[in-house]
Amino acid sequence: MPAAPFDWIDDEARRRADAGLVRTLRPRPAEPELLDLASNDYLGLARHPEVTAAAADAAHRWGAGATGSRLVTGSTGLHAELERELAAFCGFEAALVLSSGYAANLAALTALTGRDSLIVSDAGNHASIVDGCRLSRAETVVVPHADPDAVRKVLRGHRGRALAVSDSVFSVDGDAAPLSRLADACRAEGAALLVDDAHGLGVLGAGGRGALDAAGLAGGDGTVATLTLSKSLGSQGGAVLGPARVVEQLVNTARTFIFDTGLAPAAAGAALASLRLLRREPARAAGARSVATALYERLTAAGLTAVRPEAAVVSVRAPSAVAAVRWAADCRAAGIAVGCFRPPSVPDGVSRLRLTARADLTEPEIATAVATVVATAPVS
Repeated sequence: MPAAPFDWIDDEARRRADAGLVRTLRPRPAEPELLDLASNDYLGLARHPEVTAAAADAAHRWGAGATGSRLVTGSTGLHAELERELAAFCGFEAALVLSSGYAANLAALTALTGRDSLIVSDAGNHASIVDGCRLSRAETVVVPHADPDAVRKVLRGHRGRALAVSDSVFSVDGDAAPLSRLADACRAEGAALLVDDAHGLGVLGAGGRGALDAAGLAGGDGTVATLTLSKSLGSQGGAVLGPARVVEQLVNTARTFIFDTGLAPAAAGAALASLRLLRREPARAAGARSVATALYERLTAAGLTAVRPEAAVVSVRAPSAVAAVRWAADCRAAGIAVGCFRPPSVPDGVSRLRLTARADLTEPEIATAVATVVATAPVS
């Protein structure tokens, strides 16, 4: 008898279990039971009363869903308002809101390149960038992590469209890309620069305007940014920011924009409220960075190996994937939620705990988190 069509899944599941790489869904309760150092709610806005009220108001006014793609019925006045304010806040000419940050990266990479193009991509880039490069059908060259000289070398001599792409802050270790040097390399070789600022918006730059603002690159004619509304802004969705002609190109050619239902009004309303709150309270950005620094300094002082944070991500190395899973579980049992990153999510194969700093964490909460992570650390 031939094997059942999905018997191969059982073999893969066994291999994952043996390697300590099984992933499971864990629904969280409506009321938090754990101290949260696992989410991407960097500014503590996901539950802010103004933000949740704005989400509810938008749903009441515009309906539960967008009802169609943005080019049919899915664009509302709320989407246009959010795009105008995002572009102005981050220093770009125009913005386009999509249903997720993942969709935003796919849109930018596929609409701004093609078969005759060259993409130079950092080895540490997010999976959405990797998938965007594949879908673009462009020639893609992956260069060593955070190496502008390697980018310049690949770009040199290329004829036709070329684009370098990088995260601004890398999600695994929380280190920052050398954006100024990347921009110099792109300018010298006539290439565009695409930066995924998912982890920079709300944390870096003046009042949280992002990593491109911090590097003095926002609004450049050859610079495009993608970002998510689901981290610092505590909502959901994504956006592409850049020159108006770039946004027009996406509206006309980006499949993840044209053929996808628009972002739900509640998410757009929440993101807009968060953006306005951040504009009113710019110290939240510095607060997130301060908490990250405190976590790093205290964890390393206790003997753990961590990467100095550039934004709000604090990465703490674990001896193995199995040890990382047990460590995260022990933290959870002690009342602290932390992230657990294992292959294939980590490009170097080294498993980690990933702690995310939140601007609203108090000193007692920081002390408790550090004490718990240190007390539960595996013996190397």
